[in-house]
Amino acid sequence: MSIIRLYKQDPDTYEREPLGIITENQLDFLSENLEEELEEEEEYWVNQATIDYLRDQGADEGLLQLLAKAVAGSEEGVDILYQIE
Repeated sequence: MSIIRLYKQDPDTYEREPLGIITENQLDFLSENLEEELEEEEEYWVNQATIDYLRDQGADEGLLQLLAKAVAGSEEGVDILYQIE
């Protein structure tokens, strides 16, 4: 079984801040409901409106909490990346 790590990435330095581990079901939900920034990258742009949309689509609370943690303090939104190990 794979481990899927979720990160917040700084747009200027590309430094990654770990957010937590998500399940395959949570990753499937993200990929079904969001568009990846670039086809070959595992990256999404997320803001509070995105979180509200995902909540309306039935996202589980654990995923919503990780995303809320990522966007806390950001007015515009953040880049979220995942890495499958």
